[in-house]
Amino acid sequence: MNVKTKRTLLWTVAIIVVAVIGYAIYYFTAVFNQIDGLQKTGAASPFKNVQPTNVAATQPPVWEGTEPVNILLMGVDSRSADDGEIPRSDTMLVASLDPVKKTIHLFSILRDTYIPISGYGENRINSAITHGPNTAMKTVSDLLGIPIQYYVYTDFQGFIKLVDAVGGIDFDVEKDMHYTSAADKHEYDIDLKAGMQHLDGKTALQYVRFRHDAMSDFSRTERQRAFLTAVGEKMKSTTSIMNLPTILEQVNPYIDTNLSTDDLWKLASVAYDSKMNGSDQLPPDDLLAEKKVGGADVIGIKSSEELQKYVQDALNKSAVEPTPVSTGSTKSTTGTDSSSSSSANPERTGSSSSSSSTSNSSSSSVQ
Repeated sequence: MNVKTKRTLLWTVAIIVVAVIGYAIYYFTAVFNQIDGLQKTGAASPFKNVQPTNVAATQPPVWEGTEPVNILLMGVDSRSADDGEIPRSDTMLVASLDPVKKTIHLFSILRDTYIPISGYGENRINSAITHGPNTAMKTVSDLLGIPIQYYVYTDFQGFIKLVDAVGGIDFDVEKDMHYTSAADKHEYDIDLKAGMQHLDGKTALQYVRFRHDAMSDFSRTERQRAFLTAVGEKMKSTTSIMNLPTILEQVNPYIDTNLSTDDLWKLASVAYDSKMNGSDQLPPDDLLAEKKVGGADVIGIKSSEELQKYVQDALNKSAVEPTPVSTGSTKSTTGTDSSSSSSANPERTGSSSSSSSTSNSSSSSVQ
C-alpha cells in the first residue's frame, strides 16, 4: 500500500469517526432536550389552574439501583374540557419496575372504582386527577398500598402521536368493534375488523377505547394493558431507539410528568433490560362489590386489605415463561413478551362470573 493510499484511508476513517461522534452528540443532545421538556411548569403545565392542596408530592427515591419504582400512567379525554379544565382520567394504570428481578408489572384500575379521594371525600377514582397529580398519586398509593413516586399524564392526541411515531403496531384485534357518536362529529368513531392488522395512532386509539360489549370496562382495561405491552416492546427495537429524538419530539407537547431527565435515563435503562412479568385488573373480580351512589352504579371494594395483599402477591411472584393474558381473571397473568402481547386475544379467553355481573352495573358510566 503506497503512501497516498494510506493517507486516503486514514482520512476516510477520520471522517467516519467524526461523523459518528457528531451524530452521537446530536442524538444525546436532542434526546436530553426533549426529555427535559416533558416536565411542564408554569403556563405550560396542564395543572396550572389547579388550586394548591395540602397533599404533598411523594418524594421520588434516590436511585440506588435496587428499589422498585411505581409510575402512575393517566390518559384523559380532553375533547369537551374547557380551557384550563382538567378532565377526569379515561385510563389509569400503574407500571411497577423492579430493577433486581428486571421485571415490569402493569395494573389497570377500573375508572368507576368508588374510593376516598385524598382530601376530597369519596368519589370515582378517575376524578382524582382533577385535583392535581399529587392528589392522584396519593389516592392510588393509598388504594394499592405501594408508594407511587412518579406520574405520566397525556391525552388522546399524545397516544395517537406515540403510536404513529413508533411506526404503528402489528396487533391481533380479537373481534369486530363498532361504535359511532354524533356528539363527537364522528371524529372518534370506532370501526375495526377482527384479525391481525397494522394499527396506526387513530385505529389504535379506537382499539383501546372500545368498551361497548358485555364486559364493558373490564375487557377494555385488559386490551389497554396488552396493547401498551406491545408498544413497549416496539420501543425497544433498534429502529425506535435510533428514532428516539423524533419520537420524543412528536409526543412532547402532549405529555406532562414529574420525572426528571436523570430519572428518565435511569428508568429507561431498567425498562430496556426488563421483561413483562404480569398484568392485572384492579380491583380483581373476587373483590368487586356492586354499589350505588346517588342512583348511579359504581364499583365498590369488598376489602381494601385484601386488595393490597393481592397487589403485593402479584409483585412478589417470580417471572415465568410467557402466557397469554386473560380477560377478567382473578389471578395474575405473567411474562408477556412482544409476540404474545401483540397477538393478545382477551375476548377469546375465559372470564369469571363476578366480572360479568359487575360490568353490567358499570356500563352506564360516561364514555
